Amino acid sequence: MNCQYAITTSKEVYLLEANPRASRTVTFVSKAIGHPLAKYAALLMSGKSLHDLNFTNEVIPKHVSVKEAVLPFAKFPGCDVLLGPEMRSTGEVMGIDFTLAVAVAKAQIAADQKLPLTGTVFLSLNDLTKSHLEKMAKAFIGLGFEIVATFGTAHFLELKGIPIERVLKMHEGRPNASDMVANGQIQLMVITSSGDALDQIDGRALRRMALAYNLPVITTVNGAMATADAIRSLKSSAINMTALQDFFDLDSESDKQINLKSASSV
Repeated sequence: MNCQYAITTSKEVYLLEANPRASRTVTFVSKAIGHPLAKYAALLMSGKSLHDLNFTNEVIPKHVSVKEAVLPFAKFPGCDVLLGPEMRSTGEVMGIDFTLAVAVAKAQIAADQKLPLTGTVFLSLNDLTKSHLEKMAKAFIGLGFEIVATFGTAHFLELKGIPIERVLKMHEGRPNASDMVANGQIQLMVITSSGDALDQIDGRALRRMALAYNLPVITTVNGAMATADAIRSLKSSAINMTALQDFFDLDSESDKQINLKSASSV
């Protein structure tokens, strides 16, 4: 069953869609757990049972699999990068590793999202997400980044004693955030939209400009924190590339070692 939900700010949950169909998630999960689920489904419809297929226990891999959408915003002039319930992705990529941070980094690389290791991060969070702002800013500062923000976000961080550079919004004059993007002074942007009329003008133009300059634009708090962890993993060690089938060989070898240790302790 393929379901889509919408969660309001008051935590109300709405079911938008429920389709009894296979989606791209089926192929993703098949690769994540090492079992051909579509083939199993066909065999079940032909009369086989899960017991016949030896597929009666939940598969819990040792590795982490991350799915990232590939979004074609650059091909549609004027299109905003903010997401809604409608399908916008033209494909998906997958990152696999034994830690979440490295799996996220691999997924971003596969989606052609170039994560910076140094430079300046632009932060602009709406009132609903400002409670996460201090933690987010400290995460990027801890990685060696400088922080730049417009008035409201900057004022919030200054009250927390966090060093920050203020920049004007586009309608407030020059030089503004768009000038910093054009001059190569910003390497990553985290923007949670307020959705008001001004954001539809200033915010939309800034997000489109970042897209034109191939800057990563993150529009959720969870995405920003996951990105910080991914950058940390990229800075701390090189990424090891492992073939998909080798992950399951490694899992099997790990299970064998655990079983041997258990047997030797008896």
